[in-house]
Amino acid sequence: MSDDLICVGAISGSYGVNGEVRVKSFCAVPDDIETYSPLTTQDGARSFALALIRPMKNGFVARIAEVATKEQADALKGTQLFARRVQLPSLPDDEYYYSDLTGLEVFDTGGAPLGQVKSVQNHGAGDLLEVQLPGGSATVLVPFTMAVVPTVDLSAGRIVADPPEGLF
Repeated sequence: MSDDLICVGAISGSYGVNGEVRVKSFCAVPDDIETYSPLTTQDGARSFALALIRPMKNGFVARIAEVATKEQADALKGTQLFARRVQLPSLPDDEYYYSDLTGLEVFDTGGAPLGQVKSVQNHGAGDLLEVQLPGGSATVLVPFTMAVVPTVDLSAGRIVADPPEGLF
């Protein structure tokens, strides 16, 4: 993935028959997604000028200028929406974009390697780092809290974790 693109949302399907789409926002302030418009696909091949119409459960109803029919809107279902990093606000020292954490090496507090961050997940109860164990495909979900992950050093490409006993 390109370092200068951050996934800020996704099109979850069509809404109605006039080409409107349902959009999930991954922004801390959900309606900020509109301010980062135009949004692009990950490869940059398509660009979308997004206009939010109204909030709905789990997202927004939005209009995209080039989309006029339900069929065109249906075809966009699952499309991830990306903004350029320079469009996004700077984060406080203890906050990170998911894409910045993916790929970082994870070590325990004694310096022993635990694995590499495969993904960051959130199922509603807080962020979890999916750490792929060295030499295999097995993964472990690590709570991404200050207590369990006291150090994130983006410049060094490493995370120090103090996982609960028995997690690894």
